[in-house]
Amino acid sequence: MSIEPADFTDPGLHAFLQAHLDDIAPTAPAESRHALDLDGLRKPGVRLWVALDAGEIVGTGALAAVEPGHEELKSMRTAPHLRGRGIASRILDHLLRDARSRGIARISLETGSMEFFAPARSLYAKAGFVPCAPFGAYRDDPNSAFLTRTLQRS
Repeated sequence: MSIEPADFTDPGLHAFLQAHLDDIAPTAPAESRHALDLDGLRKPGVRLWVALDAGEIVGTGALAAVEPGHEELKSMRTAPHLRGRGIASRILDHLLRDARSRGIARISLETGSMEFFAPARSLYAKAGFVPCAPFGAYRDDPNSAFLTRTLQRS
């Protein structure tokens, strides 16, 4: 498996990201869903990577600028049939290394508070993320869990 910057011309990327949006659609009202679509991931200040296995996208992860030195983890997804194989952990490690190498001091994220998102919250807790208040433009929402982690310089 390799982790590479996303190729926005790859039709498989659009399908993979749309499947992510479709998966989370039933979990919360629209105003409580904060996943970025393809256009949102193309915006300046957002860096998207794909995990590839034999040319197939098996995972994604992105970092989006919040403010200087603070970025948000976005669009973490592993192909459902491959969950539990460490793909998300490898993507998360890659994102944290990238952020650290660029001098980012803090990574935060918003994820769902429902049972559907329990595996994601567990992954983030194992990686050192702790609960925090809403950050950036987020507001308190019972459908959201907010987590953050301070990065040590390498």
